[in-house]
Amino acid sequence: LFGIAPHEYIWGMAELPKTLPAGTYFLDDIAGLLQGKNLDLATIGWGLGNYIFDQYKTHNCQHIELVFPPGVNKLAIENILDAIYLVRDLINTPAKDLGPEELAGNAADLAKNFNGDCSTIVGEELLSQGFPAIYAVGASSHRDPLLIDLTWGDIDAPKLTLIGKGVCFDTGGLNLKTAHNMKLMKKDMGGAAHALGLSMAIMKSNLPVRLRTLIPAVDNAVGPRSLKPLDVIKARNGITIEIGHTDAEGRVILADALALASEEDPDLICDFATLTGAARIALGTDIPALFTNSEEWAKLLLDEGEAASDRLWRLPLWHGYNELLMSPNADITNEPKSPYGGAITASLFLERFIKKQIPWCHVDLMGWNSTQRPGRPEGGEAMGLRTFFNAFENYFTPK
Repeated sequence: LFGIAPHEYIWGMAELPKTLPAGTYFLDDIAGLLQGKNLDLATIGWGLGNYIFDQYKTHNCQHIELVFPPGVNKLAIENILDAIYLVRDLINTPAKDLGPEELAGNAADLAKNFNGDCSTIVGEELLSQGFPAIYAVGASSHRDPLLIDLTWGDIDAPKLTLIGKGVCFDTGGLNLKTAHNMKLMKKDMGGAAHALGLSMAIMKSNLPVRLRTLIPAVDNAVGPRSLKPLDVIKARNGITIEIGHTDAEGRVILADALALASEEDPDLICDFATLTGAARIALGTDIPALFTNSEEWAKLLLDEGEAASDRLWRLPLWHGYNELLMSPNADITNEPKSPYGGAITASLFLERFIKKQIPWCHVDLMGWNSTQRPGRPEGGEAMGLRTFFNAFENYFTPK
């Protein structure tokens, strides 16, 4: 017998898999509270609470089974849980076992499983094919930088492009991070993990979209070819970038991917990135920051986040701060003149690399649970994934 506080269906249920003995369980809703959406949330909560990352354990961990209650969409819930598990697994994997090549392998496996296509542009091919910013950031590592390009779906369907920041490990480059700030940097590919998790959910659900997923994947390492402060590089769309700080590399690799995405004028571009500490200072670690040039998508995503208990918070694309990105030596700098409003200035930087008429959403997320809580184990986390999937499903599925 257990009780769930109002509006806590997902997290109240998530506590049970870690407290019950091994076995198979079913729900007997004596109070009649678990109906409709509440039942779906409770079932998802059980699945989130049952997640264990045990690939590196030498002993077996306990898994508990829930018999799916009547009235829930078993396939839909398994779909979203599989996507979340993929995000968590990718982020939790040590950097030595998940570099750009391994990330590309995961994308290729996804594409193969769902009859999609996946290509990669690797190493110096990035220069010859017009991705100099990605190459410049990743050139310092012995693991080649690359760009993953996954496509799936009917070519005549609405075009949805997902982009994920894939910094597989971030030392900070020559502007080296402290040991404390470097410790969790295997998670700096969290944006890429979110893009791949969403791609899985979209393909498994057969949403009526033409999906394209772009992931610039690099290590930001220290080496003879490291970017140096005040180097100037050119992005794919011709904009020149002065490198004010080598630890602001995520926005630099995203610049090339956003420019490529814009070339085919998709119906929507969404990028996901563990981009700034400023977003965490503003909103804490649990709430991703949403930036968008579309009022329609802002409302849809915020409403879906509230309904799914998977919330985002919108921050402004305040164009008055564009002057902070001005450089005396290039078109733009990756280090704003002021440390204030860092999440906003980072999003304004990214905005320079998309066509203004394209609806665009940028999500600045933590991708990590700093503590252990029901359904939210310490480690890699999918944040906003259920919200975005529900929004895509509602928007793109014909009524």
